[in-house]
Amino acid sequence: MQEIKITTTLTCYDHIEELPQKIQELMESAVKARKNAYAPYSKFRVGAALLLENGKVILGNNQENAAYPSGLCAERVAIFHAGAEYPGVAVNQIAITATSDNHINKTPIPPCGSCRQSIAEYEMRQESPIEIYFMGAEGKIMKSNSLKDLLPLVFDKSYL
Repeated sequence: MQEIKITTTLTCYDHIEELPQKIQELMESAVKARKNAYAPYSKFRVGAALLLENGKVILGNNQENAAYPSGLCAERVAIFHAGAEYPGVAVNQIAITATSDNHINKTPIPPCGSCRQSIAEYEMRQESPIEIYFMGAEGKIMKSNSLKDLLPLVFDKSYL
């Protein structure tokens, strides 16, 4: 038997003002997208903003449905839109923010497992890492240099 240790490193920023200017603007776009989320059931609003290699910013927010599995997370709304609108253009950064209508989340909230897998597909396809910044409604921001930091044992096409 062999034990394998997996480690990851994330960067933590205490305030949005510590982020590079373009990432501050990207996070502010994600906050605006979050405010327009359709979340009548969970009351949990998520916004995502992607900065593409060509300078375009793509927004997404969660879209719920009374048939719960039919909804879609903000990150996937944004990344699928980017893939449809700008095929072949790399995603450089993603900013994600989430909060509840019931209380203000101050803890950084990472993408869910389904979103991690979807982001992984794009990262592998473009053969370059995607920086992921995530936060709650306010407070600390976490940065991952690659989706692989959040999902180190990624399932990819090599298994098919």
